[in-house]
Amino acid sequence: WWSRVGSGCGTVFEGGRPWAKVEGWCGGIGISILLSLVPRHSFINPCKEINKVTSYSFLFNVFLLGDVTSLATIPESMEVEAQFLAKEDGILAGVALAEMIFSEVDPSLKVEWFQKDGDHVHKGLKLGKVYGRARSIVVAERVVLNFMQRMSGIATLTKAMAEAAHPAIILETRKTAPGLRLVDKWAVLIGGGKNHRLGLFDMMLIKDNHVSIAGGVTNALKSADDYLHKNNLQMEVEIETRTLEEVREVLDYVSQTKSSLTRIMLDNMVISQPCGEVDVSMLKEAVRMIDGRLETEASGNVTLDTVHQIGQTGVTYISSGALTHSVRALDISLKIDTELALQVGRRTNRA
Repeated sequence: WWSRVGSGCGTVFEGGRPWAKVEGWCGGIGISILLSLVPRHSFINPCKEINKVTSYSFLFNVFLLGDVTSLATIPESMEVEAQFLAKEDGILAGVALAEMIFSEVDPSLKVEWFQKDGDHVHKGLKLGKVYGRARSIVVAERVVLNFMQRMSGIATLTKAMAEAAHPAIILETRKTAPGLRLVDKWAVLIGGGKNHRLGLFDMMLIKDNHVSIAGGVTNALKSADDYLHKNNLQMEVEIETRTLEEVREVLDYVSQTKSSLTRIMLDNMVISQPCGEVDVSMLKEAVRMIDGRLETEASGNVTLDTVHQIGQTGVTYISSGALTHSVRALDISLKIDTELALQVGRRTNRA
């Protein structure tokens, strides 16, 4: 059935299987940010992982019969030019991924960008264009836009939070869309944030449930250090604390024991007030107690409204799940009749 789909979708499928050439293509478009997402010792190829996501997206769209609407309405040999338009202000992300997708769908498509990943774009701006087989462009359109809009939404919020959090560094969490962790974390980097751990394998993060099961902070830290030593592993270790007493217990442990601990998470130490303000006095006291001996990470009650105040407490990092789990997509379109699209956009105040 691959050949049935392929015959209906131009060069979406090559050699009887989908996107036969992408493995060798991924690294050729200046996507060092993507490659930096994955620790080298993990044996994960980020390009292959991204390709799995985009491949599934296309399979779900074209399935057995291909794009039946395009097959019915667009002549096979027709070529067109389509332009990307920003329909609101924000930070652009997903340009490199879009180029990967277009190449997967049809290597003969020619893509030119006027803006790059990380650029600030405004409503009505032409971002780039793609030229080639009309069927191929229309098949790729929604998948490309879905990724670009989501990534740009994440990058836009990350940029705002990173600027407000300074001098603290903004991090995302593992609260990403299922199957899209690499994509979401890539967008955070484009927006000016930094990445927290990729998964459960590349950093030891002792959370509250681990502490409770282990019987306390000291027991959890001792077990973590013993495990790393026994298995001859070296990696960053972080522990979550919920009270100043737990912070004090962590500091007592590292002052008496050679430990791999590198960071203390200060969870829910930002207290909401009835007036809409936040009380960061507990967080400040925790940072004062730690006094630079370990990295610190504030989490809980982090929003665009609160992140500046949190960043002024002296914490090293601020982590926010909202960067990826509550993202609002940035509105971007891909139009062949650009002038008509702009007229409609102006009529609806979206261009």
